[in-house]
Amino acid sequence: MTETRPTREQALALLRQYNSNEALIKHALAVEAVMRYCARKRGQDEHEWGVIGLVHDLDYEQFAEQHCHKTAEILTANNWPAEYVRAILSHGWEICTDVRPESELEKVLYAVDELTGLIVATALVRPSKSVLDMKAKSVRKKWKDKSFAAGVNRDVIEKGAEMLGIELSELIGDAIMGMREVADDIGLRGNPDTSG
Repeated sequence: MTETRPTREQALALLRQYNSNEALIKHALAVEAVMRYCARKRGQDEHEWGVIGLVHDLDYEQFAEQHCHKTAEILTANNWPAEYVRAILSHGWEICTDVRPESELEKVLYAVDELTGLIVATALVRPSKSVLDMKAKSVRKKWKDKSFAAGVNRDVIEKGAEMLGIELSELIGDAIMGMREVADDIGLRGNPDTSG
């Protein structure tokens, strides 16, 4: 069977087939939005980047111990393009795979996966509970507090920014901009007027 370029609807259906946890689905939507934003900014294929972002953690809820590898298996069985599968394997580099991010898409996915979690956590402790009025400096302030969102691997984010050759603040800013586009879907519209 030949590889087919998956639609967003197919990607979303697959995500929901393997995930019922709303937090994981919101994470997938956040990463998708950031990938789309970064693709547009770089003049890349927004659809491809977004779809890969949407399914990057496809296996996490049901197959956490086989993370990335099970997703690769599922996508291959569904005739997804080999480069999509490789990109997803690469976001687990040195965590659960030995596939190093090489393309720009892979490096962005690697860098923003953990970062979206830190941005969500930062938004939720703000008075507005919103990503719409958030600036990169708010995330940078929380960055230094290692006990805040302690599960977020800051080393991965830093390594990703370094691979991309951009400042951490620029990466954070891009991620915030992407997440603003789906603020309602990921529960981070909040009430920006209250922050003052």
